[in-house]
Order: sequence, then C-alpha cells, then structure tokens
Amino acid sequence: MLQGKKIVLGITGSIAAYKACSIIRLLVKAGAEVQVVITPAGKEFVTPITLSALTQKPVVSEFFSQRDGTWHSHVKLGLWADAMLIAPCTASTLGKMANGIADNMLVTTYLSMKAPVFIAPAMDLDMYQHPTTQQNMQRLRSFGNHIIEPKSGFLASGLEGKGRMEEPEQIVDMLDRFFEPKTLQGRRIMITAGPTYEKIDPVRFIGNYSSGKMGFALAEECSRRGAEVTLIAGPVSMACSAEIHRIDVESCEEMYQAATHHFAQQDAAILCAAVADFRPEHAAPQKIKREGDELVVRLQPTHDIAAAIGQMKREGQVLVGFALETNDEEANAKKKLAKKNLDFIVLNSLQNKGTCFQSDENQVSILAKDCRKDYPKKGKPAVARDIIDELERHLQA
Repeated sequence: MLQGKKIVLGITGSIAAYKACSIIRLLVKAGAEVQVVITPAGKEFVTPITLSALTQKPVVSEFFSQRDGTWHSHVKLGLWADAMLIAPCTASTLGKMANGIADNMLVTTYLSMKAPVFIAPAMDLDMYQHPTTQQNMQRLRSFGNHIIEPKSGFLASGLEGKGRMEEPEQIVDMLDRFFEPKTLQGRRIMITAGPTYEKIDPVRFIGNYSSGKMGFALAEECSRRGAEVTLIAGPVSMACSAEIHRIDVESCEEMYQAATHHFAQQDAAILCAAVADFRPEHAAPQKIKREGDELVVRLQPTHDIAAAIGQMKREGQVLVGFALETNDEEANAKKKLAKKNLDFIVLNSLQNKGTCFQSDENQVSILAKDCRKDYPKKGKPAVARDIIDELERHLQA
C-alpha cells in the first residue's frame, strides 16, 4: 500500500533517532518516497549525510540553507506529502506541536501538513508518564493525529519501563495498513468500552479494573477501516481519535440508555465494556461515616446490556460480546453466546498472565456457534485487528 506514497519523516533529538535509518530503508523498500525533516538536536544523533544517502534527497533542517534568497517551504511539504511520520518524537517536540510553537522547520511543517500525521514518542519513562506529556498526547489525538504508543523495555537511562519507541517494522506496518482500502466504509459500528462505576455514596463506588484499552483499540481499528464509530466509554482516562463519536458515561444505567438508544442505527455492535453486574440498592446522598465494625450494602442487579441489545437485534445486524472467565471458560462463553443472541464472542481469561485488565496485551479465542479460533498473545491493537477481521466476515455473510 506504500507504493508511490510520499512520506515526510520528522526526526527529533532522541537516542532512538538511529532507528529512523531503518524506517527509511523499510519505506523505500516498500516503494515510498521519503523526505526527511530533522531538528537541530536530531542532527546530533544521526547525520544528514546518512539520511540523504538513504533517501536520495537533501535533508531539510533549517528554514534557510543558503544566503542567496532560497528557502525551504514548509507549506509545499505539507501539500506534497501523503503522510507525515515523526519518529522519534521527543517530549519537547510533542509539547511544541500540541501548543503551536513553530520555532523549527519540523514543527512548521507539521502545522502546514494537509496529510495524516503519525507520531512515535520516545523518551524516558518518567517523562512519558508526566501529566504534561500525557496531556499533550491527548491534545494531539483530539486534533486527529495518530499516536504510535511506545513500548516498555530497556531505556537509554538504564531504567526499564514505558517510553521505548515502537520498532521500525511495526511503525511502517501501521503506515502501510493506514493506506489499505476502507473495507468498512459506510458501516456504522457501536462499541462499548471501559468499566462502569456504581455509586455507594458521593465518594465511593463499585467498579472493576478495566482500563478501556481493548475497547478503544477496537474503535480505532474500525475507524481506520472507514467505519462511522460510536464509542460509549465508561470512566477511563484514555483519548480517542477526533473522528470517533464518543459518548462518556459512568454507570450501567447511563451505558444502557446510550447503547439501546444508538443500536437501532448500527450495522454492528461490539460490547467490550466490563459492566458492573450489581449496584447498591440505595446510594447514600452524603459520605458514609465509619461507625461500628461493619457496613452492609445491599446490592441489586444492573441492566443486562448484552441481553437487551440481543433482543433488539434485527436481521443483518451483527452483535459481538466479550467473556472474561476464571473457570469453565469455553462452557460459560458458549452459554453467553446463545443466551444473549450474539454472532460471536471473544473469550479471554485471567489465567493468562499479563493480559486483560490494565495490560497492553491480550490473548483471546473467538467462539461462534460451530467454531473456535485461538490466537497467541498480542498487543491489544493487533488483537483488535483479528476481531475486526472476524466482524467483517460476519458482515459480508
């Protein structure tokens, strides 16, 4: 899909800049034309001579390369490109991009870019986790930029944690997939994600550990394939692309109302949220004080959203559920598949360490009425691709 595509590759001052050479080789091998724009700090890590040799193009760094009146036009680069990739992107450049501080050629090119922008952050774990960095990434996402999440691993500081730039092969694969045909163009898909919180009093609730990562990955994958996505999100801190229609809810009641309201207009729904099965019978209007040695909270069932949507489902609609099990996994998943009128169900297990809640990875099986497909442990965006591939098969049936 990259054959003939024009890519502006932005490189900033990170030790991960050496990986940009591999990115260029992979892009060129795939048939893309690459123009490098590098910050002054980036040139301290990888030389323009190396980059020019790989791209067969002069490297752009300064606004004015000579004193004869010629200059580099960031506007022309913005019109020329089919995509812009900034890899690696430092915390400093993230902040400048998020706030429009156009003090170098790379940021001015970004601000003039008409094509989609992909950003691969690279920094130490404390910088990555800092609220400022997280806020800047959320803001850039809200502008429609695509953030390529860094990985956890060994860092240049000698520490180990999240902040290591994604590997070149995965970055180029993501670009390649972006240019694939929009196989879900014209389809409407509703996705629920995250937990629900059921209030005990104004400061306490019943909930679970769901981060929303799997549901958000599904929403992004559907949107990338051209679908019109409605994402009903429980209380999570994640951001999503601007083109996704996001509805924020807190309780099961709110999620039920939103899901049942929107489902009739959808071609498919993926119920990925970890909805609380019970809620307090009465939520106290004020904070409950600690008095005595015990507190009794009476619970009552919440709405069964999957069952309600299953009853509403009409011919031609596809309904996908999730089952997180701790025992008798396949039997429980198949029971849910039939009882709630699902077309297929995604089974995952707490027995698989390093998956499910809060994790960046998952390991799933997909069960339909007469078949089961098992998949290896993968990052959640890759798991989302497997699930949406299966959804497409059902939509085309």
